[in-house]
Amino acid sequence: MLDAFFKPASVGIVGASRNTEKLGYAVLENLVKSGYEGKIYPINPSAEDILDHQVYPDVTSLPEAPDLAVIVIPYPYVPEAVKECGEKGVKAVIVISAGFRETGREGLELELQLLDVVKEYGMRLIGPNCLGVIDAQTPLNVTFAAGGMPPRGPIAFMSQSGALGTAVLDMSFAGKHIGFSKFVSLGNKGDVNEIDLISYFEDDDTTKVILAYSEGIPSGQDFMKIARHVSKKKPIIILKSGVTQSGQKAVSSHTGSLAGAEQAYAAGFRQSGVIRADTMQSLFDYAIAFGYQPLLNGNRIGIVTNAGGPGILATDALERRNLQLATLENDTIHTLEQRLPDAASAANPVDVLGDARADRYAFALNHVAADPNVDGILVILTPQAMTEIEETAHTLGKLARDLDKPVLACFMGDLRVQAGINILQDYQIPNYPFPERAALAFAAMRDYVDMRDREYEEPPTFVVDQERVARIIREVQAAGRVAIGEAEGREILGAYGFPLPESRLAASPDEAVKIANDIGYPVVLKISSPDILHKTDIGGVKVGLNSASDVRDAYELMVYRAHRYLPDARIDGCLVQEMVPKGLEILIGMNRDPQFGALVTFGLGGIYVEALKDVAFRVAPFGEEDAHELLSEIRASQLLDGVRGEPPADKEALADALLRISQLVTDFPEIVELDVNPLIVYEEGQGVLALDARMILDQILH
Repeated sequence: MLDAFFKPASVGIVGASRNTEKLGYAVLENLVKSGYEGKIYPINPSAEDILDHQVYPDVTSLPEAPDLAVIVIPYPYVPEAVKECGEKGVKAVIVISAGFRETGREGLELELQLLDVVKEYGMRLIGPNCLGVIDAQTPLNVTFAAGGMPPRGPIAFMSQSGALGTAVLDMSFAGKHIGFSKFVSLGNKGDVNEIDLISYFEDDDTTKVILAYSEGIPSGQDFMKIARHVSKKKPIIILKSGVTQSGQKAVSSHTGSLAGAEQAYAAGFRQSGVIRADTMQSLFDYAIAFGYQPLLNGNRIGIVTNAGGPGILATDALERRNLQLATLENDTIHTLEQRLPDAASAANPVDVLGDARADRYAFALNHVAADPNVDGILVILTPQAMTEIEETAHTLGKLARDLDKPVLACFMGDLRVQAGINILQDYQIPNYPFPERAALAFAAMRDYVDMRDREYEEPPTFVVDQERVARIIREVQAAGRVAIGEAEGREILGAYGFPLPESRLAASPDEAVKIANDIGYPVVLKISSPDILHKTDIGGVKVGLNSASDVRDAYELMVYRAHRYLPDARIDGCLVQEMVPKGLEILIGMNRDPQFGALVTFGLGGIYVEALKDVAFRVAPFGEEDAHELLSEIRASQLLDGVRGEPPADKEALADALLRISQLVTDFPEIVELDVNPLIVYEEGQGVLALDARMILDQILH
C-alpha cells in the first residue's frame, strides 16, 4: 500500500489555497512544477480554479477516490477530513498539519482520534506534523519545501524533523553531490515509521542506500528484525539524536518520542547491520560513498597525493579506524620508481610531488589501481602552481568509471579546486575537503561489508527449569514485592544452570553457626532481605569468618545494622556461604529498554564498572558470536587473556553465562533489572561461580 505515497495515479490536496503565503499553495505549486503526470485534485470550498486546476469543494465531490490525499488544513478539522477520505476510498494520507502530540495532552488526544479513523478505514498515514514526500523518479513533490525538485540520485532519505529535511534539500540544490530517489518527512510517525519505509525501500530499484534521521525507534525488536534483513541488500545509515540526557528531553518536547537508552540504540544498530552516523556531516559523507561507488571489499587503501602532509594525515586517520595502508607489489613499486621523479615516493602513500601534472597523476593512479593488494583508493590533491586541477579530475573520473574498487577524492582548498570538484561530481566521485572525512567513509564501507557478510546466528536454547523460575516470580508478585532477594535470585540462577557456591539461609545466629560448621570455615555471611539490594552499603557482607564466634557476632551486628538502616525492611536472616577461591570479578547485568527490550551488560567488576564505566552491551536474545564479542569489547579485555604471568580466564564459561542470562531475560519479560555481581571467573577450563544476584520485577502481572 505504500506505493500510493510514491506512485499515485491521482493526488487530492485538502486545503489547497490561492494565497501564495499559505502551505496549501506551496504544496500544490510543488506538485504541479514537479512534472507529476497524474491527476491533481485541489480541494477548497472557496475557490474554483488554482494554478489552472479545477478546484472541488470537498473530498466527497471528487470524480474518483485519489490514490493519495495530502491534508493541509487547521488541525481541529483534520480527523473529519481524513474520515471523508476514508469514506471516499482513499488509501494513503499525508497529514502536513501540525498541532498534534507535539503540542501536549490535547494534541495527543486529537492524534489518537486521527489514528482511530485511519485504522477504521484501512488507510496508511504519513505524519501528522510533517513536511511531506518527494519521489524523484515518478516524479512527485507533495511538500512545502522551497526550491522545487531535488537532484535525482540513489539515496532514500527519511527524517523525523521536517525543518532538518528542508536544510538537506537545500544542500542538494546547492550542488553538494546529494541526489535522492525518495525523500520522506515522517513527522510524528502516527502510522508509517522507519520500519515500514526500510522494508519498502528494500525492493525499490531506484534506491541504493537508505538514510534516516531519527529521534526514536517505535519498536526496537521489530526494527532489528527488518533492518537485519534489508541491510543484507542495501546499506542503512542512521543518525539518531537525543542520545544525551538533555537531548532526550528535547526529543520529548519536539515530537513526543520516547528516547531509549543510547547503549540500546548502539547495540541494536550494530546487531542489525545498521551503520551509525554521529553527525549530519558523517551521515551524508557515508551516503555519497555508498551511493556512488562500489563497496570496499577489504581494508587495504592506496593513497596517491601531491602533498606529503595530507598523505600523513590520511594514513593516521585510516589506521585509527583499523584500515591498512596497502602494501604495494614489488613490481608496482619498481614501475612507479622508473617514471616518478627521484624525490617522489613510490611506496604507499604514493607522493607524486607538488609539481605533478595530470599525466603524472594518471600514471600513478593506473598502477596503484591495478595492484591486487589495493582494495580502495584515496586521491589527494592540493592546488599548487603546476597542478592541473580540472585535467586531473577528468583523469580520475575516467579511471574510476571502469574500476570495481571504490575511489574517493580529497581535493583540498576552496575556490581554486571548485571546478575540479564539479567535474568529480559529474563522474560520481565523492570529494571530501579533508582526508580524515574520507577515511571515515572508507571505514563505514568496511564496517558495512563486515556486518553484511556476517551470518545471523540463532540464539542457543539451554535446558532449564522455567517452571521453577515462574513459581518464584509468582510468589514474589503475590507478596506484593518487586525486588527479588539474593536467596531467590540464586535459586533462579541455579534453575538456569549457573554454578553456585554452597549457601544456606540462617534465621538465627545459632542456625548460622550450625550451617557454617557443616560448610566448613572460612565462610561468608550476607544479610538476606528483598528490601536491601546493596548489602555492602550497610555492612551487610562479611567475608573470612573463621570461627563460630565470628559468625555469631557478625550475624547479630549485621541484623542490627539492617534494622537501623531500614526499620521497615523484611529481614529473612543471613546467608551463610562457602568462601570460594579468588578469581577475576565479573559483572553481568540487564536493564529493559523501552524500545529494544532486554539490554545485557558485560564488564569486569570493581572499579572497572563503578569508576571507569568499562562495559559493553547487547540486546537479548543474541548468539555465541555476540557473546564472545562482548568479552573483547571492554577496554580491560586483556585481563581476560592473562597479563603479567596470570593465566587466561575461562572465556567459554563467560560466554555460556552471557547466553544463559540472554535466555533468562527473554523467557521472563517480567524481569526488568538484573545484576549478577560478582560472577567469579577462574582460569581457562575452571569455569565460573555466581556469588550474588539481584533482580527487579515490573509491577504488571503477566
